[in-house]
Amino acid sequence: MRLSRPCLIAFGAATFAAGSFTWPGSASAATTNYVALGDSYSSGTGAGAYDPASGSCNRSANAYPKLWAATHAAGSFKFVACSGATTASVTDGQLSALGSSTTLVSITVGGNDAGFSDVMLTCVLQSDSACVNAVNNAKTFAKNTLPGRLDSLYSKIESRAPSAQVVVLGYPRLYKIVDVCVGLSNTKRTALNGAADTLDSTIASAAGRAGFTWSDVRDEFAGHELCSGQDWLNSVTVPFESSYHPTAKGHQGGYLPAFSGSVKAPVHANS
Repeated sequence: MRLSRPCLIAFGAATFAAGSFTWPGSASAATTNYVALGDSYSSGTGAGAYDPASGSCNRSANAYPKLWAATHAAGSFKFVACSGATTASVTDGQLSALGSSTTLVSITVGGNDAGFSDVMLTCVLQSDSACVNAVNNAKTFAKNTLPGRLDSLYSKIESRAPSAQVVVLGYPRLYKIVDVCVGLSNTKRTALNGAADTLDSTIASAAGRAGFTWSDVRDEFAGHELCSGQDWLNSVTVPFESSYHPTAKGHQGGYLPAFSGSVKAPVHANS
């Protein structure tokens, strides 16, 4: 059908007013403004190559946020994750990095709230029963107290960065249970794996309530736990703070794919 000139003019005016018409090739990718929040599993403790300026936060060039930013043309990248962070310290010390222009956020948090660093130390130094008791106490906290803390933090993230996709990443199981492996007993290893499962379940539920994207890393780390022979996690190390944290391979092969696979395709804005 051939349209007359008056019809074409009317059509053009209507579509221009509606703002829905673009010429081919006029769309451009929206700018990604990425902020990496969280604890040591996001800062990269245990992965080496730390930024001296980050001090005790141990921000590593091998951490998944840095790896992702290095291969994506982000408009901006703020790396504020810090070793030892809790929901409270993220709220008080990291959320200022967010803003209305933030489009992508990643976070791992919750393990330090539940005291898992102390749990690990107990399991390394004390008996099976002491380890199991410490794990059970942490699991009770994760089930009963942590949800409220996460809900509060996630609400603040949403308030500060309302346009952002927020990707919440979990924690890996630490051990592959095998018959022979030097170190902790299988009783302790099984208990620690159960603690990771409880923690991940709590965090996943909170992410769902907030409408955030949950990214479970346990599948990426399956077959690469301690005692697997292809470990992507540090065993007991000096300093102890690096113990039970992902190595550089753990970030490259575990956390990075888990995060990358959860990031939504860039939204295109009409010019």
